[in-house]
Amino acid sequence: MRHYLFMILTLFFVSYANAQSIEIKGNVKDGSGVPIPGVNILQKNTANGTVSDFDGNFTISNIEIGSTLTFSYVGYITQDIVVANDSFLNIQLQEDLAKLDEVVVIGYGTQTKKEITGAVSVLGAETIEELKPTRIEQALQGQVAGVNITSQSGSPGAGATISIRGVSTNGDSRPLILVDGNVIEDLSVINPNDIESINILKDATAGIYGVRAANGVILIKTKTGRKEMPLQVEYNAYGGFQQTTREIPVLNATEYSLIVNEAHAAGGSAIPFPDVSNLGSGTDWQDKVFSNAFITNHNILFKGGTKNSYYSYSGSFLTQDGIVGGPRSNFTRFTNNISYNVDFLKNFKFTSGLMLIRTSKRNLPENSNSSVLFNALNMAPTFTVRDEDGAYTLAEGLGGEVINPLAQIDDTHDRGKVLKLSGNAGLSYNFLDHFTAQTNIQWNYSEVSSNIFNPVAYFGSGKNSNVDRSSIVTTLDHYRDYTFDAFVKYQNSINDTHNINVLLGTSVFKTTGEFSGLTGYDVTIANPSMDVASDIEDRYEAQGRNPTFDSRLLSYFTRLQYDYKGKYLFSAVLRRDGSTKFGPENKFGFFPSGSIGWVASDESFLSESKFFDLLKFRASYGILGNDRIPDYRFVSLLNGEGTYIFNDNEVFGVASGAISNPGIKWEKQKTLDVGVDMRFAGNKIDITADYFKKRTEDLLVIPQVSGLLGTGGAPVINGGIIENTGFEFAIGYTDNFSDDFKFSVRYNLTTLKNEVISVNTDGDFLTGGSFGIGQPTPSRMEAGYPIGYFRGYKTDGIFQNQDEVDNYPTIDERVQSGDLRFVDINDDGVINDDDKTNIGDPIPDATMGLNLSMDFKNFDFSAYAFASVGNEIVRNFERNQALTNKTVYYLDRWTGEGSTNTTPRVTTGATSNILFSDFYVEDGSFVRLQNVQLGYTFGDKVFGNSKINKLRLYVSASNLFTLTKYSGYDPTASSGAPIGGGIDQGFYPSARTYLFGVNLKF
Repeated sequence: MRHYLFMILTLFFVSYANAQSIEIKGNVKDGSGVPIPGVNILQKNTANGTVSDFDGNFTISNIEIGSTLTFSYVGYITQDIVVANDSFLNIQLQEDLAKLDEVVVIGYGTQTKKEITGAVSVLGAETIEELKPTRIEQALQGQVAGVNITSQSGSPGAGATISIRGVSTNGDSRPLILVDGNVIEDLSVINPNDIESINILKDATAGIYGVRAANGVILIKTKTGRKEMPLQVEYNAYGGFQQTTREIPVLNATEYSLIVNEAHAAGGSAIPFPDVSNLGSGTDWQDKVFSNAFITNHNILFKGGTKNSYYSYSGSFLTQDGIVGGPRSNFTRFTNNISYNVDFLKNFKFTSGLMLIRTSKRNLPENSNSSVLFNALNMAPTFTVRDEDGAYTLAEGLGGEVINPLAQIDDTHDRGKVLKLSGNAGLSYNFLDHFTAQTNIQWNYSEVSSNIFNPVAYFGSGKNSNVDRSSIVTTLDHYRDYTFDAFVKYQNSINDTHNINVLLGTSVFKTTGEFSGLTGYDVTIANPSMDVASDIEDRYEAQGRNPTFDSRLLSYFTRLQYDYKGKYLFSAVLRRDGSTKFGPENKFGFFPSGSIGWVASDESFLSESKFFDLLKFRASYGILGNDRIPDYRFVSLLNGEGTYIFNDNEVFGVASGAISNPGIKWEKQKTLDVGVDMRFAGNKIDITADYFKKRTEDLLVIPQVSGLLGTGGAPVINGGIIENTGFEFAIGYTDNFSDDFKFSVRYNLTTLKNEVISVNTDGDFLTGGSFGIGQPTPSRMEAGYPIGYFRGYKTDGIFQNQDEVDNYPTIDERVQSGDLRFVDINDDGVINDDDKTNIGDPIPDATMGLNLSMDFKNFDFSAYAFASVGNEIVRNFERNQALTNKTVYYLDRWTGEGSTNTTPRVTTGATSNILFSDFYVEDGSFVRLQNVQLGYTFGDKVFGNSKINKLRLYVSASNLFTLTKYSGYDPTASSGAPIGGGIDQGFYPSARTYLFGVNLKF
């Protein structure tokens, strides 16, 4: 009996204890220790709940011991906590990166990645932080399939050419770039630390942005606060140094003198170096011009929010010296970025932002046959830097181009500055439950100035760079533009089955520019100012030209997005664009696009298998327009320069400009994309694959015309078709093996085939680029070939003896044993221009990127590599003069029968070896380790009660090594021109950079 009584009493007390209700208090923070306001706290299986306040604190009553509290917040992993006897809970929520990745900006709105039916790639702030780029383009290279970055130079602040899915036009092929809605032409003015995310629209879904989106769209969102966020402060800084990745092996003084003697002897001249025994190694000119260059960056960010608003401010300072010339090629950037957003009424929202950027760049001559590196490569190693009197040595006997590169650096005074002010403001109003009316305005104002001082200079006899009269050139250009958008959105879900989103709007864009510039003479280095100059000339007044431009767009657009149960997806865009670039008959163009998708993993026959977390098929097709040509080319303008004689006096005036073409019309790009998105293994593995085809018709080109026409230039015509086809593939694996170890690896591949289908101009081709001195242009746009392919002679070894010369067609009677043997392509027994053929092209067949990251306890490590395969580069940094230096491959030159079959003889006489041929074309394929970074984050216990939430220290190395067969400085060498790119004239190489940095959060 006592036994049963004891059991009853025990059950009673246990039941009482389990039913006991207590009050729970606590605080919710993120992984960095920052309080999170607005977190939903709910007792599981009940309606009892609360929300954390501004400081992350919460109180919830009537909680039974043993029950479960669920903590949830958008963008964070939901966490369940079983209530014990604790009356105070410290909760830390971790960011759910997979969910954050789901939200994608697509133009005038957002979608989850599951809903997207187009080809869209996303790059988050975490990736950008790992790379620590000085320019945004450096963060895109190798990270996003289908996006290829071509550096125009490795000098500080230099630009880059961005191509999305190939070169689709011979004109301006830049994508549209929007930063918080602001149109940005030059990414050098944007601080990468300010970026929250980058979204790239690569297919016809970019058509919502109309004419400016023909080459793709890059949408950049900067960091800001969130509602009810306490003030947060972030300070990020790094400093380090840069150095060249390589020096091109050239001949030392002894090797040089021996080969120069041999060349003179072969040319029938007296040898210039009778005694070479004491010459030694001589001067290493590359070593003299290259130096370790410093780089520092500081960035501070303030962000926060109240119940109805949120805000942010960031400021940064970057200064970077060049690896050529050091501080004489410095780039400095100041940025300021502020945003404020408020819900000032229940249904009214106001957004705004303002950016102020100032940049300053000191320039040295680069990427030409008058550049510092071109001179360093060709300067004779037997010359000293200075002569016996202490003056810079004159480069006598080296032709008109080559001068002492150190004298050139000291003599160059070229500085450019940019002031840019950008702003945006928007209002949105929600009404009738499902409607939103919105209006936005974005505007840009820029001042671009330059100051160039050319002192009196003498570099040697007959040098092109000699200056007899000092001068100063100042320019100041103003650019203004604005974009006004107004649209209405309707969004509704009917029976949780039919989801409809309709957009209807209009857009107005206007851009203008004003140019001014003066040239003054007879100034001194002590006072290089226009105030003391004489004979001041206006750069436009003397030419009789109009120093302005004015271009405008008017657009109407609508978009319908529909899905059934989130499984069957449809989107359609109709856009009508009008441009002042075209005449009345063709001013407006109509550009439709559409896309469909099927989320197969939501079907019952797949959802139950639990293999696929996501399986989605999608396809898109559309037509996009392009109007990027000079203004008003459909009418005749008096904007040329004319010289007339009145009363025996020469008078400058105006003349007819380029030939008009009233019939020019929109360039049209027809884009097809078919893709699949997959996620499986608990979202640990994700795969994306796309096939794409872009066909550009009615290509806007400027053909060659005869000079006999006597006009200011050729007309713009619709004269060609270009087609790009390719395949994109990306795969990633991410896993948290434990609380202490996380691992991620991603790989992407893009293949590309570019082909010119037709060129409807006189001669059926267009040319570009340059090679050597006075030779025909080496690059062409011609049907059946890639755009900008290299056209020249194909070689077949070296003539080994006179019998081979006598029994083979030669280009002229100068050919001797030891010279290059050109292939008779058409077998007509004559070597001439008809035997020139395709000997390479600058467009890679494939590009790929590999990204690796690991976190172990407080350590984090990341590395990524980029590869480009299948493109060629023209080696054009050698000046063929009797006394200029040569690269070391001439040590393997032909010296007699059987000595070599690859490198021709040396001679000072006339020779066909200098003609453009595949001897000067090299494989530009490479693999580059772009970035390696190791960081350590100090734990919370280190800071105690201080206000520091996070302290991370890191070291990184960029451009650590490059594997390539190319003999030049950098296999990424290119001007970026569609016709004429891929020609290396002593390309300023991308620097290897070592950094030490700190990330600090309060």
